Amino acid sequence: MSGASSKSTFYLAEYEFGVDEKRRLQVPAKWRPEDGGEGCEFYLLRWQPTPKKPVCLLVLPPAAFQKLNDKVSALSFSDPNAEALRRSLTRASDVVTLDNAGRMCLPKGLADAAGIRKKAVLVGMLDRFQIWSPEHYEIVRAEDEANTAAALALI
Repeated sequence: MSGASSKSTFYLAEYEFGVDEKRRLQVPAKWRPEDGGEGCEFYLLRWQPTPKKPVCLLVLPPAAFQKLNDKVSALSFSDPNAEALRRSLTRASDVVTLDNAGRMCLPKGLADAAGIRKKAVLVGMLDRFQIWSPEHYEIVRAEDEANTAAALALI
């Protein structure tokens, strides 16, 4: 990761930021490398874990992306489900780089797919984060709150 430090970054909390006319979005300072993050790359994937859930953007820093890449690369090339997975992941993904102000520019197709226009909610997920339109996030947040007890049982 360009601009990376030896310190691990954990993506905690949630933030709401404006999205400008060029689709630039601020990344919280706590989520950037100590040197400010200019040149730091993130991998964006259109994310919809189930057909009934709203779409968001899943943001993977290089270490999390490498884990995903290793797992997908280990799948058989002759398995049609593995091939479908590869296509699904790559056709709706992109790489973005932080600018000197700590912003990423969301690709138009991904921003449109996730319904992100004037505002975005960034939700930390420990080793990765998600970017939501405020409207989509309210739906998921309500579902999360309804399922908190079952979710906590996982740990």
